[in-house]
Amino acid sequence: MSAILVKQEEITASENVIPIYVVRDNEWPQFKLSLSESHIKFSEIQKFSAKTDQKLCLTSSDGEILSVIFGAGSKSTDDLGAMRAGGLSASLPSGFYRFSLLPKDWKQDLAIVGWGAGAYKFEEYLPTETIFPTLVIDQYDKLEEIRSTVDAIHLCRNLINTPANDMGPDALGETVIKIAELHGAAIKITKGKDLITEKYPMVHAVGRAAHEEPRLVEFEWGETSHPRLAIVGKGITFDTGGLNIKSAAGAKIMKKDMGGAAHALALSKMIMANNLPVRLHCLIAIAENSISAGAYRPGDILTSRSGLTIEIDNTDAEGRLVLADALTKASELEPNLIMDFATLTGAARVALGPTLPPFYCNREAPVSSVLEHSKKQKDPMWHMPLWQQYNQMLISPIADMKNAGGGFAGSITAALFLEKFVNAQPWMHFDVYGWCPTSYPGHPKGGDMFAVRSLYHWIKSGGLNSNLSI
Repeated sequence: MSAILVKQEEITASENVIPIYVVRDNEWPQFKLSLSESHIKFSEIQKFSAKTDQKLCLTSSDGEILSVIFGAGSKSTDDLGAMRAGGLSASLPSGFYRFSLLPKDWKQDLAIVGWGAGAYKFEEYLPTETIFPTLVIDQYDKLEEIRSTVDAIHLCRNLINTPANDMGPDALGETVIKIAELHGAAIKITKGKDLITEKYPMVHAVGRAAHEEPRLVEFEWGETSHPRLAIVGKGITFDTGGLNIKSAAGAKIMKKDMGGAAHALALSKMIMANNLPVRLHCLIAIAENSISAGAYRPGDILTSRSGLTIEIDNTDAEGRLVLADALTKASELEPNLIMDFATLTGAARVALGPTLPPFYCNREAPVSSVLEHSKKQKDPMWHMPLWQQYNQMLISPIADMKNAGGGFAGSITAALFLEKFVNAQPWMHFDVYGWCPTSYPGHPKGGDMFAVRSLYHWIKSGGLNSNLSI
């Protein structure tokens, strides 16, 4: 990753650094006057007018690129803002470039993040490696923080994109351990039958049919005097649906069902890499929802860590079960805030599509601030209600609740289910998809990260010290 973002002093003085000019469509007529007559004619032949994502490479007589002009279109319709720079790093030939002009409303740090986010391709199983262009940064004190952001994006994507035969419970667990060890965190692993004796019965039930043992991997980092933040991730490394088996189409990309864990790890890594004043407790609930003689069944009643009993209405609603035990553990330490990430419901995709994750919170006070950071970072999310009336959909006649609420309001009922396990602690839930079905600037097709950048900046700005009591 470091090769795509470098400081000026990290390259030799003889390297040719190509300037990039990002221009709004209404600024183009004036900007065009600064070009040579031949380049003006070339731009006209190419019908370049600085419309959104248009790119114009101006060359010398021998074909060498002299400069790049990138269209930012109209400000009123530029929903991605500076993250559009990802379209440049994904398409320009290798070489060194620098931003010489950006629209006044584009933040430089976002443009750099966008560049880093766009310079990505999952090639672990291919014989060749793409050489992406390098962005040269002049005297910018935020570069190391931005590098950690881009590193987190790539980490999240790599984890999600890696197929389940190489990213099963063992491999995902080892990844959590490596990240924790890198930052000197204290690690605890509970797996296999120990999940029963240590009172994580639902993590065990969901994963007991798989050939690799289920586990809860958790780590703590930071000073005990700092605000305590618990980050919980759903790590279902492959989801067959269990005995309520998925269709072929539904199972096709279920390697991504550990996307919540990938998001939780990415945020945790950013916090630790930048030494934020946080007492971090990260909990990753890991299992493969498989099918064998030992699989849990529809109609079973499980007793959770909290003591609540759950009737299994659908074995394909397994993520909320492993999260429930992890959330209960997190709440026992009375953190200032619990956040959880999960590729939890198809209902969220029906409501909001793949790239706009719903955000639930059992406190009103922090919502507007979180959404404001989402807007600033061009990292969208949508606040959804914990509509208490829908708890009736989770009623079971033979247990404290069911694990699924039927066909209506599926994302809300899943959030209501999880809410029962946070013991009234301040809590946020993010129902992420973790996947881009089609590419757009800064977001190549495949595994992807959502909401994490916004939350990092909210935490950095003192979000944990704000009023979380109401």
